[in-house]
Amino acid sequence: MIYYPLTTNTINNEDKKLAIEVIKSGNITRGYFNKIVEKYFSKKFNRYALLVNSGSSANLLALSLLTNNKSRYNLNKNDEVIIPTLCWSTSLYPIIQTGLKPVFVDVDINNLNIDLEKIQKKITKKTKAIMLVHALGNCTNMALLMKIVKKYNLVLIEDTCEALGSKFNNKYLGSYGAISSFSFYFSHHITSGEGGLVLCKNYRDYKILLSLRSHGWSREIDHLEKNKSKSFNKLFNFINLGYNLRLTDIQAALLFNQVKKIDKYRNNRLHNYNLINDVFRKDKFLNDNINFVTNYSKSEISWFNFPIILKKIKNKKRDIICEKLYKLGIETRPIISGNFVKQKIIKEKFKSFARHQFHNADKIHTSGFMLGISSKKIDLRVIIRLANDIRKVIKEVD
Repeated sequence: MIYYPLTTNTINNEDKKLAIEVIKSGNITRGYFNKIVEKYFSKKFNRYALLVNSGSSANLLALSLLTNNKSRYNLNKNDEVIIPTLCWSTSLYPIIQTGLKPVFVDVDINNLNIDLEKIQKKITKKTKAIMLVHALGNCTNMALLMKIVKKYNLVLIEDTCEALGSKFNNKYLGSYGAISSFSFYFSHHITSGEGGLVLCKNYRDYKILLSLRSHGWSREIDHLEKNKSKSFNKLFNFINLGYNLRLTDIQAALLFNQVKKIDKYRNNRLHNYNLINDVFRKDKFLNDNINFVTNYSKSEISWFNFPIILKKIKNKKRDIICEKLYKLGIETRPIISGNFVKQKIIKEKFKSFARHQFHNADKIHTSGFMLGISSKKIDLRVIIRLANDIRKVIKEVD
C-alpha cells in the first residue's frame, strides 16, 4: 500500500459539479470557463493568456511563434536555442520540430537550474533564444539571467510547467520572458487532467498565438478586434499555418476554483518541502548521504517535488533503492528525465549532442530521484516515517 505517493489529487467535489454542469449543457468545447480562467491568469500575471490542451502544446506554440513568418521574431532554420540538459522531452522537441538547433548547457547541482556561468560560453552569433526550464519549481538567479538576455538580445521562453506560483524577487515565474508555458497535468500543482497555458506580453504575439492554437483561422482575432464581416466564410478564414490545441470547457471548469488556490498551494508545498528538508537534515546519516537542493533567498518556491541526490550511490544501486522504497509504500521517479542527452532518442538521432559532457546533469541522472510534495499540508508523523524508511533502505543497499 502506497502511503507516500508522488502526487495527490487537487480536484474536489465542487470542481466536479462544475464539469458535470458543462457536460449537461452540451457546450463542452471551448466556452465560458475557458474565457474566465484565461482572464484570471491574465490579471494575475499581467500577460495575455491562452489555455491549451497540455503544457507540451504550450511549448510547441511558443516555438512555433518564434519561427512563424508573421511574427516579429522570425527565427530561421538552425538558429540556436539554449536549453538546460535537465529538461522534459517536450521542452526540447519543439526546438527540433521547428527547425531550430538546441544547444545544451549543464545545470547548477545546488538548484537544478541552468548554470548561468556556463550560458555565456555557449552563446554564438546564431544564438537567438533561451528555453528556460524552472526545474521542480525552483529557479536560477532571474535578475542575473535577465541581464544576459538583455546583453545578447535573446528571446526568453519560460517553461514554468513545474513552477506555478513560484516567485523571484516577488515577481511570478512565467512573467519574466516574452513567452511562458504552464501545465495542468494530473501530477502538477493544479490539474484539469490534461491541460496547459501560454502567457505572452505582446499583443501582436497574442494574436498570432490565437490563430496558431485554432487551425490557423482568424475567427478569434476577428472577435477580439470586433471585425464585423458579412462574408459567408467569416468564421472560416485561414490566415496562418496552425494546429488544434484548444482545451475543452469541461477541463476549464475543473480549473475554475483551483486557480484561486495557487498561492495557498505554494505555501503548502513550501511548508511540506521545509518539513522534509528539516527532518532529513537533522538525521545525521541522511545529511551525510544526500546532496540537498537550495533556492535563492529572493525566491518563494512552489516546489514540484523533493529531489534527492545520493552522494555515494548511483545507477543500479540507486534503482534498487527506489524499488525497495516502492515496496515500503513510497513512490519515486527520476528527477524530471535526468540528463536528456543520455536518452535513447538523442543517442540514436543526435549523436553529436551525446558526445558532450555535462558533469552535474550526469550526477543527477545516475544518483538522483525525487519524492512527491502535496498541495495539501503533510503530517509530521508521515515525514518521520518517510525519513526512517529512506535511511533504512540506503543502509541496506550501500
